[in-house]
Amino acid sequence: MTTADGRIDIPVTGGMLAAWHRGAPTDNSAPVVFAAHGITGNHVSWAPVQRLLGDQYAFIATDLRGRGRSNEISGPFGMAAHSDDQLAVLDHLGIDRAVIVGHSMGAHVMARFTADHPDRVRGLVLVDGGLSRPVPENVDVQAMLEAVLGPALARLSQSFSSRHEYHEFWRKHPAFGNGDVEDADLVAYADHDLIGEPPSMRSSVRADAVADDGGDMFTAGDPAQRLTVDTVLLRAPRGLFDEPTPLIAEDLAAEWAAQRPAQRKVIETDDVNHYTIVMGKGAGSVARAISGYGAHP
Repeated sequence: MTTADGRIDIPVTGGMLAAWHRGAPTDNSAPVVFAAHGITGNHVSWAPVQRLLGDQYAFIATDLRGRGRSNEISGPFGMAAHSDDQLAVLDHLGIDRAVIVGHSMGAHVMARFTADHPDRVRGLVLVDGGLSRPVPENVDVQAMLEAVLGPALARLSQSFSSRHEYHEFWRKHPAFGNGDVEDADLVAYADHDLIGEPPSMRSSVRADAVADDGGDMFTAGDPAQRLTVDTVLLRAPRGLFDEPTPLIAEDLAAEWAAQRPAQRKVIETDDVNHYTIVMGKGAGSVARAISGYGAHP
């Protein structure tokens, strides 16, 4: 059953996965876009991209297990579990093939799904994620995850007295200080994440899901190396805190693309950071990459 806001609850291992449908119907009259968000995010991060695509596309986005309205799923976590969830969504909705899109950790999820099920994919768009270098054996993966995610991870143990306080937390985040993200989008993203009642509200993101997913993302191999479908990687020049160090190094992206130049393309997205490539001015680049797969087969 689909609710008034487009929500569909889908049975998966460990519980019910929450998905949202926007735009055109999923009846093969329009191309389908299927999107996955980042490691501490939720599906609302895709709102600017979906608005740009409009009603010409059926847009499906989930709260990944352990986040948002899917946070009561008991596990397991990890890329294999997320890949199985994506398959369950397409099967439940009767969607044979879709344009697959992932941001940040969601790009790792969708790279794994595409490597597992290439026949279900019309094209793949990886947004500032999906590639990683091997982690040396002597490196503490969880410490590395904490160093990379910083405030995004710290907030999982914080309590907030009100929605307004949480909105201010996000408004002060370095990635959003340049005003590239509409305040209404930032508020909607924050509100969807927040659970509980004042004065003890908190993020819906489960710390155990982040720990398991983050460790798996860095140690379970790189599914992007197994990709055989047409894939576009959009790379942001700035990182999670708007710093000038990108999440995906230029040489890593170039090496990956050179392995299959006929099927892999890297697009450098100007003047965005890891968040605003999806939620801010970079949304147009993402929408254009998706529309490149928009023609019916």
